Amino acid sequence: MERSEIHILVISFPVQGHINPMLEFSKRLISKGSVKVTLITTNSALTSMHFQTNSSSTSINIEAISDDYEDGEKNNFNEYFKCFETVFPQSLTKLIEKHSSSPYPVKFLIYDSVLPWTLKVARKLGLDGAPFFTQSCAVNSIYCLYHQGRFEIPPRGSAGVVSLPCTSMPLLGFDDLPWFVHDNISYQGVRDVIFNQFSNIEEPNWLFCNTFDELEYEVTFNDSLLIS
Repeated sequence: MERSEIHILVISFPVQGHINPMLEFSKRLISKGSVKVTLITTNSALTSMHFQTNSSSTSINIEAISDDYEDGEKNNFNEYFKCFETVFPQSLTKLIEKHSSSPYPVKFLIYDSVLPWTLKVARKLGLDGAPFFTQSCAVNSIYCLYHQGRFEIPPRGSAGVVSLPCTSMPLLGFDDLPWFVHDNISYQGVRDVIFNQFSNIEEPNWLFCNTFDELEYEVTFNDSLLIS
């Protein structure tokens, strides 16, 4: 591989629905030229999934680091994510430090938006980073505005609607909203992770989203969507 000017780490939460869009985004980065991309996942994810990254035009490096669950089953999401938040940042720091003495030191981190603490890891090491939101801009806007307390949910079965502030989205009824918004009981741990994406949304200098601008142009380019 020819020497690249910039080495970017793309860091995904280790589930296929997050890895796949971040893998495609990595391919787009490489297509721009002068970029070396390393996709970071966990040892357990690497052994359970089949990655197809090499083609005539792209070559993505994959590195796996520990989440302390190499031999364990992730049956309890709350326990797993608590362990992940403790172990993974330490493993990531060691990986970045290892690359600092290589011909390709890391210059930038693009991290899964459900891992907002990655920005703190990056800046502690003198780097910068930006989140990548794996869901559509419309869904992210609903989550973010709800997290900020900027709309109320109509009662189930009522004719009430939600007019989302600062967006071009149509009026939404109860059944139009993502279920994480109106279900405060089921899967509380997953729900917390969804909304914690926006805990430091004003800190990154860039935001990346998994979307098509032709489909979500007005939502994507409205600066007030994700900033309170």
